[in-house]
Amino acid sequence: MEIALFEPRIPQNTGNIARSCAAFNIALNLIEPLGFKLEDKYLKRAGLDYWPLVSVNKYGNFDKFFESKSTKRIIAFSKKNGQYLKDFKFQEDDVLLFGREDSGLPNCIIDKSDFLISIFMPNLQTETNDHKGVRSLNLSVACGIAIYEAHKQINFQNSN
Repeated sequence: MEIALFEPRIPQNTGNIARSCAAFNIALNLIEPLGFKLEDKYLKRAGLDYWPLVSVNKYGNFDKFFESKSTKRIIAFSKKNGQYLKDFKFQEDDVLLFGREDSGLPNCIIDKSDFLISIFMPNLQTETNDHKGVRSLNLSVACGIAIYEAHKQINFQNSN
């Protein structure tokens, strides 16, 4: 399994996600342009001293990333009408793709992905409850939830 971040903007989120990748021993793919430099002190601080434990791959744009992952399933995450996370069956070689903090994944990227997944939020803001509810989860929280669910399915599916 791998995590991919499409044009991440906030270094602290990427640092937190890198720490989760280190904990679960999975690669982190960063798709440029990034909203920060990899030397950013906030990025380094959020990832603590775990950076040597993370395999980080950087791609100049989505097309280069997409080409390099042609043999793997790309699982896009968005609040935009995806299959609920709890109902999706992950595989070992899946790449979990997350969008920018400010705008998520563009439709053209979602369309190139193999699947679209949404994390259920009972208090999600919608057009019918305009100012009530939450617009979205924090990127690092959403990644953590997805990593845990995929890891649970893949590694403990035959433990009962």
